[in-house]
Amino acid sequence: MKQNMGTIDRAMRFFVIGPLATWGAVAGFSGFGSVVLYAVAAIMFLTALVGFCPIYALLHIDTRSQTARIGA
Repeated sequence: MKQNMGTIDRAMRFFVIGPLATWGAVAGFSGFGSVVLYAVAAIMFLTALVGFCPIYALLHIDTRSQTARIGA
């Protein structure tokens, strides 16, 4: 499992998207919407920590370099 996420991508997932999804699950939504937002938050935190995104792998996206390589 080769890393395919750059520093900015990982930081955005860990410090912006993950906390916003968690906040939305706690404060904004209830029921199924809350569960979906918790799942999104968990995925964002996990992929940020590991540095690997399965969707990026399927689409051959790599954001590790200065110039993102798409379709390599």
